[in-house]
Amino acid sequence: MPAPGHIFCKMYCMFIKTINMKKLSVVVACAAIMGIQACNDNSPDAIRSANETNEIKQDSAEHNNDSSKTMIAPVSEADSKFAVEAAGGGMLEVQLGELAQQKASSQRVKDFGAMMVRDHTKANDDLKSLAGMKNITLPSSPGKNQLDHIQNLSKKSGRAFDKDYMKMMVDDHKEDIDAFEKASRDASDADVKAFASNTLPVLRVHLDSAQAVLSSVK
Repeated sequence: MPAPGHIFCKMYCMFIKTINMKKLSVVVACAAIMGIQACNDNSPDAIRSANETNEIKQDSAEHNNDSSKTMIAPVSEADSKFAVEAAGGGMLEVQLGELAQQKASSQRVKDFGAMMVRDHTKANDDLKSLAGMKNITLPSSPGKNQLDHIQNLSKKSGRAFDKDYMKMMVDDHKEDIDAFEKASRDASDADVKAFASNTLPVLRVHLDSAQAVLSSVK
């Protein structure tokens, strides 16, 4: 029969081991939580991820000599990047348009936001169809910089929102028109070129409207 002191030692060791296991579980749980938070904080930029995926497709198509494979050859790198940027910008316009209808004080700003949602939703749908035909991967959400714009504007309301939102719409549509004009001239894929050309008149109307509304809220 084991001595009482020996039994006591074994019980004490088991108690210490149990405590250490609990501590270890806590440490592992904390590490897991920190890891999840780190992943969220460093989530990949949707625009960059889409561009990288398209680059991989282009590289695969260039080095693929197996004629039995029927994968659609992607468009040029410049055309796919245009499509990716256009998709990100389109989603940004829709989300900001929805925000404008909620937070703007001016009815003209609210109406402009509604136009953004309507027109850019249609353009986004057209671009998705085009991307499906051309084997272009589009981003699932706006890019990080665009999400920052949404977050910053979401903190504002009333006249402050009206001014900042409309100024952003003027600046964004000037950049969009430049990009779409370039694609309408230089895109190597005929369908990508047609999408850019067909969307340009709508963007020009948006810019004219944005400038007029901005003047009214200053």
